[in-house]
Amino acid sequence: MFNGTSTFVEGVDNAFLFIVVISLILLIVLTFLMVYFIFRYRKERNPVASQIEGNVTLEVLWTVIPGILVLMMFWYGWKAYTPMREVPEDAMVVKAVARMWAFSFEYDNGKKSDKLVVPINKPVKVVLEATDVLHAFYIPAFRVKQDMVPGNPQYVWFSASKTGSYDIFCAEYCGTLHSAMITKVEVLEETDYQAWYEGSALAGDEPVGLKLLKDNACISCHSTDGSQLVGPTFKGLFGKTHKVVSNGVEKEIVADDAYLMKSITDPASDVVVGFPAIMQPYQLPDSSLKSMVEFIKTLK
Repeated sequence: MFNGTSTFVEGVDNAFLFIVVISLILLIVLTFLMVYFIFRYRKERNPVASQIEGNVTLEVLWTVIPGILVLMMFWYGWKAYTPMREVPEDAMVVKAVARMWAFSFEYDNGKKSDKLVVPINKPVKVVLEATDVLHAFYIPAFRVKQDMVPGNPQYVWFSASKTGSYDIFCAEYCGTLHSAMITKVEVLEETDYQAWYEGSALAGDEPVGLKLLKDNACISCHSTDGSQLVGPTFKGLFGKTHKVVSNGVEKEIVADDAYLMKSITDPASDVVVGFPAIMQPYQLPDSSLKSMVEFIKTLK
């Protein structure tokens, strides 16, 4: 019935449409009966209330019919849900990590990205992991959604049937910048995907340093345009003197290469005055740290 973008669109939409149609029918019928009874049995026409005897037939009907409708809704929902838990054996596996306030994705060859990149018509199992608080992995166009609970890995799977770019949202309130926790799933032709998987860049790909900052959710708390977020902006940060709190003592420090790298690996050591000490430490290769710092240097 539906020309969907992924495996589950038809099943989910059919279940939703069935429930909506039944709900509308019940709304119309019950509203009509309510209005009819208000006029038919109003006080002016029935000044004295009379004893009303029960009607077994009606009582059976309004119990059995809604029961059947509820079971039909359940059947449609179950029929749409069960395939979502039956992952094909040949599905490729991608690990999705959620943290405040970004997603990152890791592939079986070690490649990482801030977007989920997949080939068309290929089953993809996304293993979900939350590192801090509750999140939810939601791709509306694919009708795929799963809560992400720290310490409780989950998964979703799908097979995209159309190339294109589709939104991924966090659908569980996870803090101040929950609404900004958005990324994309990029569906590519098989040859394009293989080229990307083996190292080629996608059209419009960003500098390595920016990509690393996004992959590690740094951009969720530190803006690149000077706007105020949870942490200090990266714009104009490098080379300037800042007041920080170190071991309870306030001092001034210059934001040079060493300071920026230390702020990533040991963020609690020197916290900029006026900002909360909520950043978690990162363990990254020196090459990644240098690329991140080099990009921050360009934000003048």
